Amino acid sequence: MKAAIILSPEILLHIAQTLNLPMRGLVAVIELLDDGGTVPFIARYRKEATGNLDEVQIRDIEEKLAYFRDLTDRRATILSSIAEQGKLTDELKSRIEATFDKSELEDLYLPYRPKRRTKATIAREKGLEPLATYLWQQQPSTQPLENFAAGFVNVELGVASAEEALEGARHIVAEWISEDADLRKVLRRLMFDEGVIVSRKVSDAVDEQEKFKMYYEYNEPVKTIPSHRMLAIRRGESENVLYFLIEVEPERPVALIRRHVLRQQGDWTRQLELAIDDAWKRLLNTSIQTEIRMELKRRSDADAIQVFRDNLYNLLLAPPAGPISVLGIDPGLRTGCKVAVVDATGKLLAHDVLYLHTSKHGNAEAVPKLEALLRQHHVRAIAIGNGTASRETDAFVRDFLREKNIEGIFSATVSESGASVYSASDVARQEFPDLDLTVRGAISIARRLQDPLSELVKVDPKSIGVGQYQHDVDQRQLQESLESVIESCVNRVGVDLNTSSWTLLRFVAGLTERTAQNIVHHRNEKGGFRSRTQVLEVPGIGPKTFEQAAGFLRIRDGDNPLDMTAVHPESYPVVEQIAMSLKTSVKAIIEKPQVLEQVDSKQLSAGAYTLDDILAELRKPGRDPRDKFVAPVFHEQVRELSDVQAGMVLEGVVTNVTKFGAFVDIGVHQDGLVHISELSNRFIKEPSEAVKAGQIVKVKVLGVDAKAKRIALSIKALTGPPSRPVTKPGKPTPMRPPTRDEKFAAFLEKWNAQKR
Repeated sequence: MKAAIILSPEILLHIAQTLNLPMRGLVAVIELLDDGGTVPFIARYRKEATGNLDEVQIRDIEEKLAYFRDLTDRRATILSSIAEQGKLTDELKSRIEATFDKSELEDLYLPYRPKRRTKATIAREKGLEPLATYLWQQQPSTQPLENFAAGFVNVELGVASAEEALEGARHIVAEWISEDADLRKVLRRLMFDEGVIVSRKVSDAVDEQEKFKMYYEYNEPVKTIPSHRMLAIRRGESENVLYFLIEVEPERPVALIRRHVLRQQGDWTRQLELAIDDAWKRLLNTSIQTEIRMELKRRSDADAIQVFRDNLYNLLLAPPAGPISVLGIDPGLRTGCKVAVVDATGKLLAHDVLYLHTSKHGNAEAVPKLEALLRQHHVRAIAIGNGTASRETDAFVRDFLREKNIEGIFSATVSESGASVYSASDVARQEFPDLDLTVRGAISIARRLQDPLSELVKVDPKSIGVGQYQHDVDQRQLQESLESVIESCVNRVGVDLNTSSWTLLRFVAGLTERTAQNIVHHRNEKGGFRSRTQVLEVPGIGPKTFEQAAGFLRIRDGDNPLDMTAVHPESYPVVEQIAMSLKTSVKAIIEKPQVLEQVDSKQLSAGAYTLDDILAELRKPGRDPRDKFVAPVFHEQVRELSDVQAGMVLEGVVTNVTKFGAFVDIGVHQDGLVHISELSNRFIKEPSEAVKAGQIVKVKVLGVDAKAKRIALSIKALTGPPSRPVTKPGKPTPMRPPTRDEKFAAFLEKWNAQKR
């Protein structure tokens, strides 16, 4: 294992100040991470050491740690390279060691980086560097510049005249200008602050659906362009429909360079001005543009990934219906509806096909089949996928339950995004090698109602449909980020050691795919686990892995009642101490947690944070942190897009939250958009301030475009108008900015104009 790179005190101080964290907590987290600690474990069970830093803060530290270790490693390489060239001065070394920014570090290294053959290189080979130095130093001389330049004429080296000598010298000066670290930093800031994104349509491009029409002739400042628009422009560029540039008033950077380079007037001034123009047009403009483009991509990627993270987090923590038997239906028209029944643990009990929508005869055959399945397997809920024929199937089920007077069974529509991906995956083939893809899909739909988290972890998050331009962002960064979200959610809820699949167990802190599979194999071979400590018998799980994972593993009805809680085994002695102080047993505390009100915490040997967590867990042992399950109720008469009319008030589920608004499933196979201006009567900077993925909301239909398959919705229209400030009598009403309603009207008008 490669030794961790030690960071300097200056870098540690910089991280602490940047993240606004205490140095003690920062150092503790770094030591714990280097010792093999996982973020969920450190956040939950090492609060005393970290000063109660939460998971977000610890992940920020982990990210900064990786960045500055990369920077430190790169810095050492650069210092070594410059030293080998014999050009490492004390001043240069100090500047390199003082920088905390990778871009600045590369700028400082630029003059010493091995180069390909350039115009400046060729000029040096012709012996013109002394002439360039003369121009650069700007020191008056008794000899006119033309005479001095004539001394460098050398036909054998390819310098036929004084003008050619000056041209070569200018190339060298231009390169010096382009490699000036301070100047590059200032120009980079100038282009970021004053630059404008200019996108245009490629002259012969084909954009049949006019997806990018908005960006055919489009300008927006670099520093304010939102991530979703930047990603849209980049996608248009990748599809060869658009091209974009970053434009800045040319006089601004050139004037800035002149102030930086020209120190006094002389016969060198004209030559330096020509070198400055050349440096900007040929070297700096393109280079700085590339850097800004990359920075915009990083910024847009980060925003898009954060949107995806937030949506996935809320989706994974959606309320579960719980351990009940469920009948899942994967709706279909011609091929029928695939049906699967699973028990409370998700085990497949039966499967069949119901032809509900082909003919009345098929419908008649389906009724007794469905009734038999419900009664035979004591089904408590029916989960219906939200794909093709979903509303028709939902209507049939509701009518069936009402006509048969069946009580104690509810039906709910479940998102089937990614179910087909799961059905064809290796995981599904391992679980159900002999079943058809569509039956596997029905099983997944049933299990999603029982426990969304346990089932969705089997699917690549990018297939769930809650991202924003997810295929355009850095895929490695996206994958790592989403996996950290899954890890966070799984460990927040906890995992049943005796019923969970290896696909869920692998996200428990400290476990890997192999150790998770080993747990399941051990369970299948030797039966269920009776205690957490038995996990140590599993191959690949040693003391360190056990330490990281144990607190997140749950055992129902095991030998020790604490094994069903989030209390870590290392803290069991503290609980026993609590029981002794109360003159009762641990089991009695679990059964009657109200006795904890009599605990005197001063007599216990545990830190304050740890003790608070233990007492909170004992008061609600084994509690699920997720909200209570509530199924959305779609409008009975609204099943197709054609049924949706402006003015309707409908109930729906938020399926995706983006930077510009939220998409809501109202049960018509086409999500509607609640633009950010229609989410709330109060000002919100981000849609996520108002709604989250999986949330049930009421919306008002503002407009429907059947041809474009667009539905404009509003949430704020149902919450009443915002309060308005009272203007004092006798004073003129000040001019106000446009209201959100006016902005949204303009948005719709622009939208419709684009469609036309």
